[in-house]
Amino acid sequence: MDFRRIMTTIQYLVGFLIIATVITGILFVLFGQITVRKLRKNPKTKDLLGLEYVSGWDIINTAQALAFPGFLSKKLEKSPLSFMYANSKILIENTNRFDRFLGSVFYWIMVFSGLSGALIVLLNSLGAFTG
Repeated sequence: MDFRRIMTTIQYLVGFLIIATVITGILFVLFGQITVRKLRKNPKTKDLLGLEYVSGWDIINTAQALAFPGFLSKKLEKSPLSFMYANSKILIENTNRFDRFLGSVFYWIMVFSGLSGALIVLLNSLGAFTG
């Protein structure tokens, strides 16, 4: 049975998106349990994880601070809304290379899957996938 004839382009894209979303969920839990839990217990870092809109948002703030390039993190930390973002300098000092790698991988896969999902919905509503 040849699956290339059965599945359409949109089905491939949605399947890929589902896989990326599942990987993001797994990495979210791993990063939260391995890295952010350690940072929450540290008195130097527990108040520097950014604003927590909902439970677990500090995990995303921490991953963002570890994933963004230094110049962009500094720009965010100098803005009037800096209380919303995690302090990247202190977080980098209190994490090891593996923590930073895990945070970066988690953050960029999360951003990619989120933006890809929105793009697929937009293109589908515009009729880009109709035969």
